[in-house]
Amino acid sequence: MRLDPRTTDRLFSIFFRVHALIVVCVLLAILFLIAIKGLPQLSPAFLLQSPKDMGREGGIFPFIVGTFLLVFLSLLLAIPLGVGTAVFLTEYRREGRLTAFIRFGVESLAGIPSILYGLFGFIFFVIRLKMGLSLMAGVLTIMIMVLPTIIRTSEEAIKAVPRQLRLVSHSLGATKWETIVGVVLPKASPGILTGIMLSVGRAVGETAALIFTMGCSLRLPTSLADSGRTLAVHFYILAREGISMEKAYGTAFVLVFAILLVNLLAYYLMHKAMERLS
Repeated sequence: MRLDPRTTDRLFSIFFRVHALIVVCVLLAILFLIAIKGLPQLSPAFLLQSPKDMGREGGIFPFIVGTFLLVFLSLLLAIPLGVGTAVFLTEYRREGRLTAFIRFGVESLAGIPSILYGLFGFIFFVIRLKMGLSLMAGVLTIMIMVLPTIIRTSEEAIKAVPRQLRLVSHSLGATKWETIVGVVLPKASPGILTGIMLSVGRAVGETAALIFTMGCSLRLPTSLADSGRTLAVHFYILAREGISMEKAYGTAFVLVFAILLVNLLAYYLMHKAMERLS
């Protein structure tokens, strides 16, 4: 029995809506569980105090600061490198063996498990370069981890900029560099920002690589040579060791809230950028 086109469209519409609803329900269920378990733990003391008794008491302030420092410093290094590589691949280099090799390397790095990044960081940064378990070793490891994402998303965003805009800019007397800075990158900024936000999410939620490089110190890192702990690592240790599931859920709630806040800020900035460009 052959269905008419309208019936087929309706069935597929229902099919895809059900799948979308399932995804939303799973997400809401996760958020609801974390909120129910984590909200009772929230208090000024929990957010502003240092941990006590291996995390059973006290707060998570050093881990909030450690997470912020790790993400900020790693992106501070990764964004110029990632966007610069994307500009080189799209604007300064013709298609050839070198660009193919770079793209192959970037795609290969994107598929490497985080535990291998951690082992590399431990062997090279911690031992070989004698950084020890430190914030700097963690920053450099996370920088390498997020580079493929920033490069690929930035490259695709730059490729999507119409070639006619470049030609018009050149015809008005702008140099190649002026065209890239004044025309190409502003037009590609929403896509670049998307890649940066994906990188933020990966950096905030990383655990395995940081245990090998940044360590698990309960203290507040006061320099790049100090060991530290992020919110994700703290949650993992509390849950794995069974130290305090109540504090673990509280940490998870703060972590999820921070990620949602960053995503909302990213969407706002992206919307403003697209309004300005249009």
